[in-house]
Amino acid sequence: MMATTKGLCEICFPKQWKTISADMLTDSGYPVYGANGVIGCYSEYNHEEPTLLVTCRGATCGTLNICEPYSYINGNAMALDNLTDEVDIKYLYYYLLNRGFEDVITGSAQPQIVRQSLQKVKVTYPDKKKQAEIVKVLESIERIIESRKQQLQLLNDLVKARFVEMFGDPVLNPYGWDIVTIGDIVTDVRYGTSKPAIEGGKYPYLRMNNLTCDGHLDLSDMKYIDIPDDEIEKCIVRKGDVLFNRTNSIELVGKTCIFDLPDEMVIAGYIIRIRLNEKLLPVVLSNYMNLPSLKEKLRSMAKGAVNQANINAQELQRIKIYLPPIELQNQFSAFVEQVNKSKFVVQKALDEAQLLFDSLMQKYFN
Repeated sequence: MMATTKGLCEICFPKQWKTISADMLTDSGYPVYGANGVIGCYSEYNHEEPTLLVTCRGATCGTLNICEPYSYINGNAMALDNLTDEVDIKYLYYYLLNRGFEDVITGSAQPQIVRQSLQKVKVTYPDKKKQAEIVKVLESIERIIESRKQQLQLLNDLVKARFVEMFGDPVLNPYGWDIVTIGDIVTDVRYGTSKPAIEGGKYPYLRMNNLTCDGHLDLSDMKYIDIPDDEIEKCIVRKGDVLFNRTNSIELVGKTCIFDLPDEMVIAGYIIRIRLNEKLLPVVLSNYMNLPSLKEKLRSMAKGAVNQANINAQELQRIKIYLPPIELQNQFSAFVEQVNKSKFVVQKALDEAQLLFDSLMQKYFN
């Protein structure tokens, strides 16, 4: 297959447009694209056609988006204007998604991408017919991936709805359950270790980024650690432990989930390990802590520092919680177990689709 290779700046004109301040944004009008997608609306637009955007400032530098027709593109995103007719915009999106921008990002305190650094980016592309074929295949797999993600979200929402249906709002306590503090129902509360991760460590090492905002474990980015035998019991986690992220940004502090894996792991110091007595099931506490009203309470409790907020073990144990009858808790636990079986099937299908997508990206663009 014959292919052409040109510099990115030869096939388009990367440009940062004038930034609209936040106070100029409106609720209606033309969509405004910032660093990570639509951030509001404005009375004017600066792009009539769909345009490929590259986030050029901040922690998400290098993120790609394609704007809608008749949009305003802010200066936090580099617009790849005047794309040549030789290259399909979605083909270029996939090509650059596979390539990445690690080698063109500059700055440490404030990462950025400037037009000059994009001069080194080369793009290889076949004829338009072949580009269209590649795009069609990748788009079809992306639709499957998105569908599976939506299924997982619906299953998560189902559990949350069932929790409120069975136990009621924690603030209103409509069923009049007994109220206790978390400290009243724990057998053990401990911080994790402050030791650093190492290459080839014996134990998987859970850090705060491994706890998701909606109460699950994310093991996609794992580190490992060695811990002396005489210290391991202080920081090991086992199936049934509840994990609480005590230090993070104000938006993320208080992330809570159950450790439901068979193999032991070690937790970092920004995580608190909670072990409960027989009065409350871990699945109930975890779902309780992930209710919107509890999230708001945690944010109000957190002590602020520079880019960080903290809730210590003593403050955590003072949080109040209702105690539903154990029979009802067991019913909820059984319901969650059934939902988790469905999630396992969907997650497996998602992983397979993602693996296929990644392999095809490698095939087409490497």
